[in-house]
Amino acid sequence: MPRIPKPRSLAGQLFAMQVVLVAVVVAGCAVFAYVTAHRQAESAAVRQATAAARAVADSPSVREAISGDRPTMFLQPYAEDVREDADVDFVTIMDPKGIRWTHPNTEHIGDRFLGHIGPALDGRTFSETYTGTLGPSVRVVTPVQDRGRIVGLVSAGIKIEEIDDQVQRQLTGLLAVALGALALGGLGTYVINARLRRHTHGMNAAELSRMHDYHQAALHAVREGLLMLDGQRRIALLNDGARELLGVRGEVVGLNIADLGLPAPLTGALLATEPRVDEVHLTADRVIVVNTSPVSGGEQRGTVATLRDHTELQALTGELDHERGFTQALRSQAHEAANRLHTVVSLIEMGRAEEAVDFATAELELAQALTDQVVTAVGEPVLAALLLGKAAQANERGVELEVSPDSRLDDGLLPDTLPARDLVTVLGNLIDNAVDAATGTPGGAVTVTAVVVRGELLLNVSDNGPGVPADADVFARGWSGKGPGRGLGLALVRQTAHRHGGTVAMTESPDGGAEFTVRLPLKKEVRV
Repeated sequence: MPRIPKPRSLAGQLFAMQVVLVAVVVAGCAVFAYVTAHRQAESAAVRQATAAARAVADSPSVREAISGDRPTMFLQPYAEDVREDADVDFVTIMDPKGIRWTHPNTEHIGDRFLGHIGPALDGRTFSETYTGTLGPSVRVVTPVQDRGRIVGLVSAGIKIEEIDDQVQRQLTGLLAVALGALALGGLGTYVINARLRRHTHGMNAAELSRMHDYHQAALHAVREGLLMLDGQRRIALLNDGARELLGVRGEVVGLNIADLGLPAPLTGALLATEPRVDEVHLTADRVIVVNTSPVSGGEQRGTVATLRDHTELQALTGELDHERGFTQALRSQAHEAANRLHTVVSLIEMGRAEEAVDFATAELELAQALTDQVVTAVGEPVLAALLLGKAAQANERGVELEVSPDSRLDDGLLPDTLPARDLVTVLGNLIDNAVDAATGTPGGAVTVTAVVVRGELLLNVSDNGPGVPADADVFARGWSGKGPGRGLGLALVRQTAHRHGGTVAMTESPDGGAEFTVRLPLKKEVRV
């Protein structure tokens, strides 16, 4: 089976095209130069013959010889001397009737001149190409005048063969120059196309087009965000995933990354000259993991950044932390229950049954009172479970967690647009921070309020801890009362509230600590 030739690469196609183009240009220039050289050679021959003919016609000795009895005896050697000195092929002197007095071939002396003499008889010098006894030639005919009367004619000429030989000699040099230009152009074309072949990896135009289509499809198909910046920090590429994660709308290619209005830490990470690995940053609606890698090749050429959405993962991590807290609380309660049970058993064994009953009844009433308080105030099961677990955790740390009497949140009141996961993120982080702040404070207490007011869910958490410094940006990622670089909870609280069209505010609580108030609309659609 004959092998089907593989389509030539783009570099090969360009090389072939450029070689043909250079060859055509050089050939065209050679033909033009040949035609021009031939014309120039003919013009030079005419000028040379004209000079020779006019010199002979203007010579007084020629006019004197013509008026004598035997013109040929003097004019023949004179004409031959002029022919050799002027480097022409013939100099013919003739009478006004065209009968030759001189000729390079003496056998033709006395014969009629082959050519036109009419314009010369009218007193004009003219040139023509004519085939005479010596073959085709370029000749000039001029009159010999004596006192205004034409007494003879002079013709000088150069054979076409001599002109062609001269052009051939010029053409040889021209061809050498043309071949050199063709070789130089071919070599330069080969070098340029070899470099192009390396850049295109030997692919032809169709393959490059398919690769571009695959590239575009891959960029728009991947869920991860891809952002490319050029050396001037302008956006060179932004795929669909990056647009969604960064909340970008409209055409932004060519804009500076600082003009997108992103949070300052995120913008700083994207503009950093050193690589960034798995850095967590917050936007208004999302938690984004950023990886950057500078593109350099002797100079700063830009940055490639990948963006991953960790919003759901961060929420799941928060839920896992809360579940772990619940587990620890249950383990502690089980340990306490075991201690109390041993106490009851020991009292019974000591014969103090009434004291055992009183002790057990008091513990049951205390636990039931807390449960009744939470369940009565908050009918939503997820929030009720969260408050019971946080109350147990706070109790272990010596902090009293109280649900305010104003709280009222019935089951089924919250819309589907406000998932329980987001409520756990908001209320769980606020309670954790409040318990941390109240721990170690004499009579440490945390008060939680959850109530619906005028179509808004109001969540209020206050403590009697040391409070927050007035100049602290508590909602910035990295701020924590336990030291910088640890805080993420309050930033997530504000992000979650913002995503649902709500607000977060911090004030000083009546007990001197901090008070956080979150307001979430219950009828507003989720922002995307």
